[in-house]
Amino acid sequence: MSKKGWQTHWHKHPGVRSGDQLTLGERAADGMRNAMGSWPFVFGFFAVMIGWVVVNTVFAIGGPHGFDPYPYILLNLFLSMMAGVQAAALLIAAKRSDAIASEIAIHTEHNTDDIKDLLARNLALIQEVKRNTDLLDEIHRHVTAQTPLSGEFPPKQADD
Repeated sequence: MSKKGWQTHWHKHPGVRSGDQLTLGERAADGMRNAMGSWPFVFGFFAVMIGWVVVNTVFAIGGPHGFDPYPYILLNLFLSMMAGVQAAALLIAAKRSDAIASEIAIHTEHNTDDIKDLLARNLALIQEVKRNTDLLDEIHRHVTAQTPLSGEFPPKQADD
């Protein structure tokens, strides 16, 4: 799968800022969300955890102690620190997603206002056409009343 295959496509929406329009923090939040919210990140994280345990278990068996022997206190410390930072990272990503949803909602509101304006103008044109059609019908009735035979043609003669 290509790199673009697992990313969202909100950046293609005409109402959402993207690229150079974003601040450094917004670009960082998007990058963090796209990287940390992916299966490769999850599998990579598990690989590092398993690698840590295997390396420290092998060193503990081969020598007096590994650099972080069982019960892996250093690993637990790192996981605890990561959990604290992860909460902040999730909030940053959520705030960025809210900002995107807000930009889309504002864009939709402007489109709705434009559509309402077009509908009002279309209704005015339809009403004008109706008035002209009614006027044309009235003229037709008047002309017909003045000259009852108008519009009637004698039957076509057959050429002998």
